[in-house]
This record gives sequence, structure tokens and C-alpha cells, in this order.
Amino acid sequence: MNAFLSFVLVLGILILVHELGHFLLAKLFRVRVLKFSIGFGPRVAGTKIGETEYLLSAFPLGGYVKMFGEQADEQEIAPADRPFSFSHKPVWKRFGIVAGGPIFNLVFAVLVFFVLLLLVGMPEPLDTTRIGQVTPGSVAESVGIKPGDVVLRINDQPVSSWVEISEAVKNSNGEPVGIVLDRDGTEIALVAAPSMEKIRNLFGEEVEKRYMLGITREEKIAYRQVSMGTAVKAALVQTWDLITLTLMGIVKIFQRIIPATELGGPIRIAEIAGQQLEAGWMNLCYFMGLLSINLGILNLLPIPILDGGHLVFLTIEGIRRKPLKTATMENFQRVGLFLLGSLMVFVFYNDILRIIKRWMAP
Repeated sequence: MNAFLSFVLVLGILILVHELGHFLLAKLFRVRVLKFSIGFGPRVAGTKIGETEYLLSAFPLGGYVKMFGEQADEQEIAPADRPFSFSHKPVWKRFGIVAGGPIFNLVFAVLVFFVLLLLVGMPEPLDTTRIGQVTPGSVAESVGIKPGDVVLRINDQPVSSWVEISEAVKNSNGEPVGIVLDRDGTEIALVAAPSMEKIRNLFGEEVEKRYMLGITREEKIAYRQVSMGTAVKAALVQTWDLITLTLMGIVKIFQRIIPATELGGPIRIAEIAGQQLEAGWMNLCYFMGLLSINLGILNLLPIPILDGGHLVFLTIEGIRRKPLKTATMENFQRVGLFLLGSLMVFVFYNDILRIIKRWMAP
């Protein structure tokens, strides 16, 4: 139930933000908005305010803003109505309206991170020599090192930071090192010979090799209160870093460094949202900011039927000084629809396969 409720909450907010971007830019450029819908398909509820009908539709995996004059070839636009027609606006205004959705998703992420930083504070890792995890099958496990142990000395040299531990092990050249641990108030002396291990980055790529024991630091975070200016700057930096990471992830998928089986769909999003809700509202809000960035970036991809595809059409129109033929755009959109539909089927397959594997696991 937590997974479902958090999924509906997170996705509903992100769809609202995205469509609000299109809506507000359309209003700014005096385009008549006929419908503003959260969800697709049959109408569940709605009301009409002014010229716009606001809808809640049956299928919540998206939304849309229907504007007057979007399909200029399919309707006659009276001269008196042309100032309010989407297709009669200059290319740059239409570009802004289409880009408004993804841009609002990115701006929303900045806002989420800003509020979190202002309310909770700036997260800062606490340096400690306490061991958080011991890698199964590692040298550390073989000599009896356990999670929760505190490293006091290496080769009779006191250590007060994790960097000192890493450097001592790295520079051992594989020779045995003497380690003194504090385990529940009792000092324990051990000897371990570090082994050469591969260091991999977030995407699983090997970046270097070095001597290691197979231990990681206990993760402890302290939150430092910051000023509004610092929170704004940190929120912008965090958003930019996550945008960069998202783009790199997309590239790594095409390079087959990240396997396609790692892709997840709505079921996976619901599971993660539920887990984040159980961990606390702060975790759920951070996840929502991350997901908003993903939604914004993915919508900017130059795939017909997505906002990015429409932006490509508008860019070509701006260069040619005339739009592409309707038949050409429709053909591209059919391809885009096929690609998007295939992707949705694939990620649903991945989600269901993960669930089946968990059920069958001993």
C-alpha cells in the first residue's frame, strides 16, 4: 500500500509540474488552452474554468495540455482567432511552450533540493574509522574483521580518519599489515595481507587497481544549517550533478556498459517510492527531485512524440523558414510511438521479471 500511495503521490506531482510548464508558457504567449489533463484516456473527473477544461483522466502515466490551433492543417482558424492559435505563433514562442514542461521539471528539482537544504541542512559525511561493511570473500572477512569494529592502529601507527586507513593499505604493496581493532571495548590485533582489487565507478567501469582489505567506512551523516543563499547554490549544484549523471547513464546504456536489464518502469518506480517513504519523507522528497530530473531529461531526448522530438521539428522549421510536411512529421511520430511503446513493454517485462525472481529466490 505504501508503494502504491507514494507512487501516485510522486508521479501525480511530477506530471502536474510538467504539464503546468506547458500550460503557463502557453498562457504567457496568449495561446488558448482547451484542456489540461492529468492522465490519459477517459475522463474521471473535471471542471471547466474559463476557456480551459481541467481533467483527471483514467490512466495516470502521463498527462497533456491541448491548445487551440495545434493541428493547423486539420481546422480552419478564423482571422480573429489566430492571435490565440498555437500554430500561428512564432517558432520561438512555440519552442518555449514545448520546452516549458521539461524545464519546469528541472526547476522543480532545484526547488525540492532547496527546501530540503533549508529545512534539514547541508548533509556532511562524518569521518570515522568504524567499519560499516565487510565484503564477502575478502581478505578482511578471512582474518575475522567484522562490521562495527573500529580501526585504532595500522602497523603501530594510530589512525584517526578513513583516508589514513586507505593510504596505509594502498601503500602496503601487498605486504601483511598489523591492524589493531576496538570491538565492543576490547582491543583485537590482527594481521592481513591486502590483495590487489579492481576499483569500479558508479557505472561498473574499472577505473583503477589498488591494494585493498575489503572494508568500507560506516556511513554517518551530520546536517549543518545553511543560509538561504548557500541553499540555493547547493541546490543548483546538486541538480546539475544529477543532470550530468543522468546523461552519462543514458550514454552508458547505449554503450552497453549498463545492461538494459537494469532499466525499470512504473512498477520499479513504485517499489523505490515505497521504500523511500518507509525511510522517511526526506528520502521520498529527494527521490522525487531525482525522478523529476530524469523525467525532464528523458522528455528532452530527440525522439518523435516526446517534447524533444517536437523541439527538433521546430528547430528545423526555424532553419528552413517553413514547417515540415504534415505527412513527414506524422511518419516520424509513428516511429517515435513505436519506440516508446517498445520501451514501455520492455521495462514492464524487466519489472515483472524482477518480481518473479524474488518470489522464486530461496
